[in-house]
Amino acid sequence: SEQQARDVRDAVARRLADVGLELNLDKTRIVYCKQDGREGSYAHTSFTFLSYTFRPRKAWSKNRGAAFTGFLPAASRERVAEFSRKMHDKQLHRRTSLTLNDLAADINLEVAGWLAYFTVFYPSAVIPLGERIDRHLMRWAKRKYKRLRNSDRKARVWLRGIRARDPGLFAHWKLRYSP
Repeated sequence: SEQQARDVRDAVARRLADVGLELNLDKTRIVYCKQDGREGSYAHTSFTFLSYTFRPRKAWSKNRGAAFTGFLPAASRERVAEFSRKMHDKQLHRRTSLTLNDLAADINLEVAGWLAYFTVFYPSAVIPLGERIDRHLMRWAKRKYKRLRNSDRKARVWLRGIRARDPGLFAHWKLRYSP
């Protein structure tokens, strides 16, 4: 209950005070874990810890064969945006002197490590990152190959063909989405 949560918070604050520390009141708050079967409401319904945002999310129950709302973690929007900016700053689309294999070698270690951490829970939260990298690859192809220069559709088809022939070329292609 909410009263039990307040009691635990106060007990932790007292224990920290005993050893000369104090709670950061801006970061310490009681969060209501809203999910199916819990109809209450509260001012705070999400929190971020270790770059994961815990909040109510849609999930699928294999046992019941139906969707439900659960209080689940996923990569925080801030971290996805930060990594997306990092990929943008690499300016892949301007590196037309490199081959596709060279581009993959350049970004795969970083992308694979990031995805290994952030796809443990709710991997669909990072799909926008994979889509953004694909858009950079399409822009790269449009600059590199004349036949693709004026057509987003042709560049998308070209990228789908590469992905079908070599699905392990880029680390983010292990996510389930279509370019």
